[in-house]
Amino acid sequence: MDAFGHIETWIFDLDNTLYPPRANLFAQIDERMGAFIMRLIGCDAVEARRVQKRFFHDHGTTLRGLMDGHGVAPAEFLSFVHDIDMGVLEADGRMADAFAKLPGRKLVFTNADTAYAEKVLDRLGLGSVFEAVYDIHAMDYRPKPDPNAYRGFCAAHGIRPKRALFVEDMARNLVPAKAMGMTTVWADNGAESGSYQADHTSIDHRIADVGDWLHSITRGVNA
Repeated sequence: MDAFGHIETWIFDLDNTLYPPRANLFAQIDERMGAFIMRLIGCDAVEARRVQKRFFHDHGTTLRGLMDGHGVAPAEFLSFVHDIDMGVLEADGRMADAFAKLPGRKLVFTNADTAYAEKVLDRLGLGSVFEAVYDIHAMDYRPKPDPNAYRGFCAAHGIRPKRALFVEDMARNLVPAKAMGMTTVWADNGAESGSYQADHTSIDHRIADVGDWLHSITRGVNA
């Protein structure tokens, strides 16, 4: 823990960070997004996929693109795309034990919404670990990596960036965090688009698995 002795706030992305990409939860969400877009604009699956990915890359999330381009209500979209089977997620006792040994505050910073995040955390056995979830609604639908999302997050929770650490599977989402002074950790675990627009000068630590990393840095720390 010596390298992280100055950290008082530990911030974690949710999807493909607190659980491994092999759970493939996003495959279900992608399918639901495609179905939503097909119904909305009356296109086939191929065109829906193209629209979805273009919005993701251009706007940060598919939702933001649909809001800007088609006036979609966020609650309607999020309710539809997050109606998935979470049975693929399993509780990770080892990770929970490591979190219990981690000193300081723990927060989730996600482009999803809190209702979905809480379901995921409960499935992972991490429901009681985090002080709060800062979600897409709190960001006013301007998702990571929009710098305003980070500033709003820090203001809302009284976070001192130079004493905070952020773990994220999408490298580009670390850029604003690093610019604010946060210690950054890239979970380079093979997640789709994980290396998209990566700026390696904004990455302080590169890890393959969050659970393994937490276990390694908390080894010898009493819960």
